[in-house]
Amino acid sequence: MTATSSQGLALMWEMLGITAGLRLPIIMNVVNRALSAPINIHCDHSDSMGARDQGWIQIYSENAQEVYYNTILAVKLAEKINLPVMVMQDGFITSHCVEGVNILDDNKVKNFLGEYKPKYSLLKDNVTFGSLALPDYFFEIKKQQIEVMEKAKKEYLNVCKDMQKLTKEKFNYFEEYKLNNKIIFVVMNSTAGIVKEVANEEKVGLLKIKLFRPFPYDEVRSALKNAKEIVVLDRSVNYGADAPLFSEIKNALHNTKANLYSCVFGLGGREIYETDIKDILKKLNNKKLKEIEYIGVR
Repeated sequence: MTATSSQGLALMWEMLGITAGLRLPIIMNVVNRALSAPINIHCDHSDSMGARDQGWIQIYSENAQEVYYNTILAVKLAEKINLPVMVMQDGFITSHCVEGVNILDDNKVKNFLGEYKPKYSLLKDNVTFGSLALPDYFFEIKKQQIEVMEKAKKEYLNVCKDMQKLTKEKFNYFEEYKLNNKIIFVVMNSTAGIVKEVANEEKVGLLKIKLFRPFPYDEVRSALKNAKEIVVLDRSVNYGADAPLFSEIKNALHNTKANLYSCVFGLGGREIYETDIKDILKKLNNKKLKEIEYIGVR
């Protein structure tokens, strides 16, 4: 297990592909913070989004309780399918705030996870690690990674069922909140809490994505099938292309009749408030919301 954020993650970029390629069940807690330049130590998702295609499973967390539960889930999942997992939380907003967390009994967690027994030992077995793979084998190895990442979606749900028994809480690819409404916001991490507060006052719903890699396209499509207006909130950008979360939602709903809107917010830790969500909603209702909006930028 390890932990990092921002420039620390970027500095060790080489290790991400190596870890996934070697099928190592390593857990990395990532405290989401902006990437330089300019230098910034505050929250956005540019660090983990920059690492989204390196073969790691990615799970996003709204609050400290979810970080705790998702880390336990990640250990079980990683050891089950031999893939590394990142567990994300928002820098400062989650990582430096104080809130109550329900801590499980250590022995129950140990029994839940069991003892990991690797197929090969680094010290005892005569095997080669990190070997050279030329064109005659490299492609096949990558194909195995593709297949196991697809398998991870099913295994994730299996572990979710086990976690539900352990914690009495619900676990899934995403959280659905008032999806019976025609206007749905899609978001990840701590901002989901702000959208929920607005949803308690306005006729809007929320789809909070938890599993981002592998992305559950079919399930997201089904969850959003009745939405008429879909606003995707991204806390990072993809220079020269659609914002990362918006891109995945757009792919999932490629033949939808719903209107899709991309709203980028909170880069470098800029706050987003309930009033910002309500302003987006007001623009949407007045048909003034652009397909791409930058929330709170001067």
